[in-house]
Amino acid sequence: MSTNYYKKRTLPFFDVYVDDGYTVAGPKEKDGKYGDCFDLTLTDDTFGEKTFEHAERKMFSHAIDGVISKANLLTKDVDAIVGGDLLNQIVSCSFAARAVHTAYLGLYNACATFCEALIVGGAMIGRGMENVVCVAGSHFSTAERQYRYPLELGVLRSPVTQWTATGVGATLLTSRKEGVAKITAATTGRVVDFGIMDTNNMGAAMAPSACDTICAFFEDTGSSPDDFDALFTGDLGKLGSEILYDLLAQRGIDVCDRHVDCGATLFFDSQKTYQGASGAACSALVFNSYVLSNFRSGKFKRILLAGTGALMSPTTSFQGDSIPAITHLVEVRA
Repeated sequence: MSTNYYKKRTLPFFDVYVDDGYTVAGPKEKDGKYGDCFDLTLTDDTFGEKTFEHAERKMFSHAIDGVISKANLLTKDVDAIVGGDLLNQIVSCSFAARAVHTAYLGLYNACATFCEALIVGGAMIGRGMENVVCVAGSHFSTAERQYRYPLELGVLRSPVTQWTATGVGATLLTSRKEGVAKITAATTGRVVDFGIMDTNNMGAAMAPSACDTICAFFEDTGSSPDDFDALFTGDLGKLGSEILYDLLAQRGIDVCDRHVDCGATLFFDSQKTYQGASGAACSALVFNSYVLSNFRSGKFKRILLAGTGALMSPTTSFQGDSIPAITHLVEVRA
């Protein structure tokens, strides 16, 4: 097996293929820009359950089962599940994984969890596993009351805030050379903190991290934005995307004409989400629906997906800490 490395933080992947993806999206996401691309959309975000937490867990179960079924596999064919969510102890993903009876690695990197899962899953494929499910998601109502305020309180939203996406996306990575696309490289993020204190303004907190990882990838690989059909970020939102453009411009990099932020584009302006969507579901939903469909059609040949995460908790916020952030990136080719 080749042991070639890029410089610093970027690793090449060999024979890591994306077999398929599956998405479960909430009712507000169904009415958004990618609504027609999702596999399953809900009419009620309780998903027939008594609590929102149980609904989120059920969404994870459906996404995992759905991607296994789309790949024409059985649960016994899956070597491992890697993924996570935004709740304490990543209970939604972990409780869903218990029904599959296979190896499980629970991950948490906030809204960068999906890209982290692709990196970990890709490494597992590279070391001999055949089929690995990578999954991540979030739910507006569960995240809102864990990280912000009780839903019943009716707190006014800040103009810089984002709307946590309700959805789960699952990807089946395989060593079989028959996938929709393949993961060819990954850049692991490092924790970056520019001292942002406003928990409503996560885009501003995450943009420096996104800039750091994107620049590291281009430097390590010797590539440039012109080499890619698109650069997707997770959930910087509209304001965070503008900050990213400014930071990259200071490094002599222009991505404006090919950048798509999954969160900023998930909803229409008329849905009044201010800066767009946030949450671990953003990159998972868009990658496993819109992105993979464009690989199938031949529109995309080579893209970057950079998952962005704000690593704060209610406790750190209450204690006056700033918001550190991280961004993980994968290169995907046809």
